[in-house]
Amino acid sequence: MSHSKITIDSEISAGVDKVWEYWTNPEHITKWNFASDDWCCPSASNDLIIGGKYMARMEAKDGSFGFDFIATYDNVERLKTLSYTLDDGRKVITQFESMGDMTRVKTCFDAESQNSKDMQRKGWQAILDNFKKYVEST
Repeated sequence: MSHSKITIDSEISAGVDKVWEYWTNPEHITKWNFASDDWCCPSASNDLIIGGKYMARMEAKDGSFGFDFIATYDNVERLKTLSYTLDDGRKVITQFESMGDMTRVKTCFDAESQNSKDMQRKGWQAILDNFKKYVEST
């Protein structure tokens, strides 16, 4: 199955070590992994090895909807690249580019067919923007 690709990115005012830690540690993932204030990520787990599983529970705070975001790692290059396959077969690659006291985070993912590409881009970018805000405020 061929998917079109969507790319999002952000430059974060923090070194790559901190950005990597906050991106990959479940203790931090639950603090930023949602697109808006009416959503939350009550739990996450992350087995950061090739073949390891990533899981984040995403829920509306009012309890009206929730889902598990589950993936299996295809590649893990510490401080540089994470790539994984979602349970529906779509691929995601996130790159971390050290720029001294800044880090560029860039994610490219296969679009799904249920929602518009623009909606998907905005949702994933909102989560990345929330990550940036969390990292820069702690």
